Amino acid sequence: MIIFSGGGTTMTIQEQIISDIKEAMKAKEQDKLRVLRSLKAKLMEKEISERKGGEAKLTDEQAVEVLMKAAKQRKESIEQFEEGGRNDLADNEKKELAIIEAYLPEMMDEEDVRKVVKEKIAAVGASGMQDIGKVMGPLMGQLKGKADGSLVSKVVKEELGG
Repeated sequence: MIIFSGGGTTMTIQEQIISDIKEAMKAKEQDKLRVLRSLKAKLMEKEISERKGGEAKLTDEQAVEVLMKAAKQRKESIEQFEEGGRNDLADNEKKELAIIEAYLPEMMDEEDVRKVVKEKIAAVGASGMQDIGKVMGPLMGQLKGKADGSLVSKVVKEELGG
């Protein structure tokens, strides 16, 4: 669970974003405010979808999922804008990505991912690309919120000889 500590109290990711929206409004940081409001809306959508007739409060793990999806969208946009020669738009997306990443837990680097991948390959007895499903399924559950999915996929393919 990711907990932000501000002045002796601990906050969930969602509470921290709401608090930071107020701060951004006071500081007149329009770009940050726009991104934070967008995140708040996405978190509320997720919360509503989880309710199913009753009350539901998002866990930090669920909030991280929402934030990771938003970060992934920004990364894909950056790639597309750079390919299209629209560096102005890519720079804007990079600023938004930096704001989102501030709320995400630190991601594992490639070396750490490779170590976990090797352990999982040994544990399931995978021997080649035909076993990628045996490895990827359990790994994505294990590394959810801790490592970028595209990095995990890349490392698994390299380790399986793909």
